[in-house]
Amino acid sequence: MKLIFEKSIPGRHTDFLPALDVPEVSEDFARRIEPLRLPELSEVQIDRHYTELAGRTRGVNGGFYPLGSCTMKYNPALNERVASLPGFTDIHPLQDDADVQGCLEVMKKTEEYLAEITGMDAVSLQPAAGAHGEFTGLLLIRAYHRSRGDEGRTKIIVPDSAHGTNPASAVMAGFEVVNIPSDAQGYVDLAALKAAVGPDTAGLMLTNPNTVGLFDPNIEEITRIVHEAGGLNYYDGANLNAVMGIVRPGDMGFDVVHVNLHKTFSTPHGGGGPGSGPSGCKAFLAPFLPGLRVTDEDGTLHSGKADNSIGDMRSFRGNFLVIVKALAYILSIGREGVKETAENAVLNANYMMRRLSDVFDMAYDSTCMHEFVMTLERLKDETGVSALDFAKALTDCGIHPPTMYFPLIVHEALMVEPTETEPKETLDAAVEIFRKVMEEAYEKPEEMHLKPLTTVIRRPDEVKAARKPVVRYDYPGSV
Repeated sequence: MKLIFEKSIPGRHTDFLPALDVPEVSEDFARRIEPLRLPELSEVQIDRHYTELAGRTRGVNGGFYPLGSCTMKYNPALNERVASLPGFTDIHPLQDDADVQGCLEVMKKTEEYLAEITGMDAVSLQPAAGAHGEFTGLLLIRAYHRSRGDEGRTKIIVPDSAHGTNPASAVMAGFEVVNIPSDAQGYVDLAALKAAVGPDTAGLMLTNPNTVGLFDPNIEEITRIVHEAGGLNYYDGANLNAVMGIVRPGDMGFDVVHVNLHKTFSTPHGGGGPGSGPSGCKAFLAPFLPGLRVTDEDGTLHSGKADNSIGDMRSFRGNFLVIVKALAYILSIGREGVKETAENAVLNANYMMRRLSDVFDMAYDSTCMHEFVMTLERLKDETGVSALDFAKALTDCGIHPPTMYFPLIVHEALMVEPTETEPKETLDAAVEIFRKVMEEAYEKPEEMHLKPLTTVIRRPDEVKAARKPVVRYDYPGSV
């Protein structure tokens, strides 16, 4: 497929603009030395180009999308309509509070619902993404210890099953990372945790259910160990959609959380954003929260900084329209719907896992939560077919591949997450495809190395694509 620049024909254009309805200004404001080089096409050419691009896009609206650890992929059209209302789109972040009472109410309600769902006392909506929310939470932990003169708490404990952003966020916040292993069942190794904590422990970062899709039965013991050592517990909310409405991080012993609105509350995921990663905390950390906090004074909403705020994590109030979409979702499904969403996510994952367990090796033989991890190590040893080969073959069958080679503690891993919105018929069809591809892997292993055979792009050089991406079009003759 040609780039839109390559389809350009000099002099061809479409300029059906409405009649000018404001006074014409003749001053020359141009600062360009030469005209802006844009593709020149007719309207029908532009329409066909983007329609063809859309046809090459694989998304949840086009088929089963079991990418693991990315949770919710459902973005209701209702959310988009609500976020498009003029009262939300035609405002300015510097307007007086009196002019944006409705928008402030949206933020206040969202904070209250997220606090209730997570078991926290206060929430800041300012962080712009999940990792940004992690970083914010760690800065809260740092501010808390410093406010007490406890400068010696410099270490954050991170399990080996953690998301890669956890240790990165800890280092960004100025901490030293202490990695601890998982036990044979995929849970936190309690002996290793007890050995790791001490007077230098600032906190623990953990997601529960964890990255292998398991709910740690020792969670209260884990958070107690950290608290008794003087540290705080941080909850990575990446997998919250498996337990929301059923159990709350605050009740498990966590002091601070972040929530991915795109992973748990149906706002768009991927494509570079915008995202939103609100940070919640217990009351003793609330004075350190970033950004403007909304308060109600005699029925009028106002906003102001927390007493000992760590400052702003980004400009203004965060990605407001993403927050609007999340609130629309929460209000549309209600309290019982939040719980039902989690129950369906867990049900679908366990149903699919059990239907595949006689053919595939599960990394951990126990009830999973919202996702499960398979290991294709035996398949590779016996046939040479890797997890990458298997995933590529699934694309020929109309299924987006599951997550490959993650978590790192499982060799030849495939992480599958059906999500809560898929019906049983889709899961049954996907199970049959997985089983069929496994059969082909044993019967024709050499052919598996060539797949996919029917996709537009087959096997790109992924290392070159990551390290030497071509993101700019060079016009013929340009330097």
